[in-house]
Amino acid sequence: MEQREAVIDTVRRHPAVPGLADSVTRVAPLQRRTEFRPDLPGDGEWQRCADLLADPARFAAWRRALAGWLRARFGEAPGRTTAGYVMSWYLHVPAYTAALLLHHERRVPLLRPEELAFRLGGDRPHPEGIAVLGSEFYCLPADPAAGCPDATVVRDERALAAALRARYTGHAARFVAAYAPVSRLGRRMLWAAATDALDNALWWAGRQGGDEGAGVADAALVLDARYPPLTAASALRLEGRCWTRRRESCCFSYLLPGEAECAECPRLRAK
Repeated sequence: MEQREAVIDTVRRHPAVPGLADSVTRVAPLQRRTEFRPDLPGDGEWQRCADLLADPARFAAWRRALAGWLRARFGEAPGRTTAGYVMSWYLHVPAYTAALLLHHERRVPLLRPEELAFRLGGDRPHPEGIAVLGSEFYCLPADPAAGCPDATVVRDERALAAALRARYTGHAARFVAAYAPVSRLGRRMLWAAATDALDNALWWAGRQGGDEGAGVADAALVLDARYPPLTAASALRLEGRCWTRRRESCCFSYLLPGEAECAECPRLRAK
């Protein structure tokens, strides 16, 4: 990909290229559904990923809020469904952060739980805002900030993809360790969800940025094979003129009244 078009044409020829916070600020206006910011407001609505993972009982409060939302719409809120939704929604935070910055800036943040925070929506309790609080990042040799103290330069795009996988997998491992005991979901299911979150996020970053093909290419670059404990390579495929993907994990929406399995649910392949 020609070092992703010479690092996205020298980061869109922006006059102030330097650090990770600048990258987040540049990417933020491109988001339609998610607030993306480089700082943590003092309004009390935001929570650091590290705080949640250090006190897994906090997941119970999140699931209670979700249960209320589901009951208002479906009349029921099965425990496995709330566990499945929270599983996918949490993993979206590090996955989407990594995908956005890779796609738009060819940079990979460290993705430490201490350096990511999110805000839940006021109505639907899913992550509606993401804050990237760290300053260190991986980048390519052509990046204008390659000489900055916070930058770790890697040789090429494959090495950048490997850095992303490693940082994301490290964050996901802390989530799996914290969430498995309180959710009663198996570790295979949790790692399958982590795989789905990353593959989806890489695809969506391109799609929402106006270049779906580039998002698919990013997914193929990062998940060109299975990298355990992730459970699969990228599952994106072209059907007719539309891209779709096979899910590795189940969201348990089918347990809600009147709902069936998603079209790409792994339960359907097992029948």
